[in-house]
Amino acid sequence: MAEEVLLMKGNEAIAHAAIRFGTDGYFGYPITPQSEVLETLAELKPWETTGMVVVQAESEVAAINMVYGGAGSGKMVMTSSSSPGVSLKQEGISYLAGAELPCLIVNVMRGGPGLGTIQPSQADYFQTVKGGGHGDYHLIALAPASVQEMADFVGLAFDLAFKYRNPAIILADGVIGQMMEKVVLPEQRQRLTDEEVIARCPWAAHGKQEGRKPNIITSLELDPSIMEKRNIHLQEKYAEIEANEVRYEEINCEDAEYLIVAFGSCARIAQKAMELARAEGIKVGLLRPITIWPFPSKAIAERAKQVKGILTVELNAGQMVEDVQLAVKCSIPVAHYGRLGGIVPAPDEVINALKEKLIK
Repeated sequence: MAEEVLLMKGNEAIAHAAIRFGTDGYFGYPITPQSEVLETLAELKPWETTGMVVVQAESEVAAINMVYGGAGSGKMVMTSSSSPGVSLKQEGISYLAGAELPCLIVNVMRGGPGLGTIQPSQADYFQTVKGGGHGDYHLIALAPASVQEMADFVGLAFDLAFKYRNPAIILADGVIGQMMEKVVLPEQRQRLTDEEVIARCPWAAHGKQEGRKPNIITSLELDPSIMEKRNIHLQEKYAEIEANEVRYEEINCEDAEYLIVAFGSCARIAQKAMELARAEGIKVGLLRPITIWPFPSKAIAERAKQVKGILTVELNAGQMVEDVQLAVKCSIPVAHYGRLGGIVPAPDEVINALKEKLIK
């Protein structure tokens, strides 16, 4: 069967991929710049073809709690929103993490704080990797840098979420959500039957049946000694994820004297800046985190042994830079360059920042 190559926005790719990967349910609420996810699903009407449920909830809070219910029954369910909307979902996300429920959350970031702007931003990095809700928990966080990765990461996120019984998030920004590129979509997968769901998710909530007790899904435990054991279990699981699921891309790092670390749309800008810098004789390499949690700290620490300095490029006031600083442990200079308010930097700005902050 010949590959089908389509031209679409990143947000549209999320919707198409959700259907193709056999998602059982989507529960969302419109907000710029991610509204095309819900709009595309409404246009495609997957409930008529695959049986996928698509609901525009009455609010972001309602949407994330619908995800909680679907995930608790072992179904592949997801939601999407943009920065202020994801803020409203944080209590539910913490509940999902505490109950160890797999699901997919998509955040197409916009500028803040507050209502801010509908323009692109990467200022939700802290919210995503440090735990935006309460308690000691982590989300498996994937940062796409292309429309193709927006599609591909839907399947990857669900696979990781079910492997570790943990919520996963695709953290994109407004540039990736709104830009149009060619995409190769996966072949259509069939949704799992109820019997297959029970076999894959024996922990899922179900009614009382002969031969087994009903499962109860909750994140509540009033006995502190039991709650401590539950938290220790979660930390052991997070350590396993950190050991096995770090993903990153390196470009021209073998002979690099300076390293740029960037994710999402900034990685694309940084790659062009790297090419222009090398044309000037400045040996620059690029390390792009694909998982921003777990973060590629060991890979950055290794590169720190060979380079003279690291520049992080972010659409924020400086967030991922802190994780890079922790990774290198003050062994070399680490600087940050970012733009705010929805302004996207040009490659020559990145080169100038590299020269001013590190090369001098």
